[in-house]
Amino acid sequence: MDPDLPDLTIADVVVSTAGRDEGKLFYVLEADDTYLTLVNGKDRTIEKPKRKKRKHTTKVLRSETRVAEKLRTGDKVLNSELRRDLAYLSQQMQSTT
Repeated sequence: MDPDLPDLTIADVVVSTAGRDEGKLFYVLEADDTYLTLVNGKDRTIEKPKRKKRKHTTKVLRSETRVAEKLRTGDKVLNSELRRDLAYLSQQMQSTT
């Protein structure tokens, strides 16, 4: 693993820094040394996640929401829950800047 890249785990929130989805927020569904599996409930659903290189993302925060807890424990998460949670986090981030 590249020491310059942050340690990412399941249920962390990241923002894409490259590609067509640049600037969008995602939850990490799976993580390995090189790739992350990302979902946002809209264009990247639980059923069809996005595989993206770690170096093309930036960790935003370690989410402590109910949805994040469900992802960590492996419980069923609905796409609507993901969308709602990420929209709330996005709104919180914009209000602090």
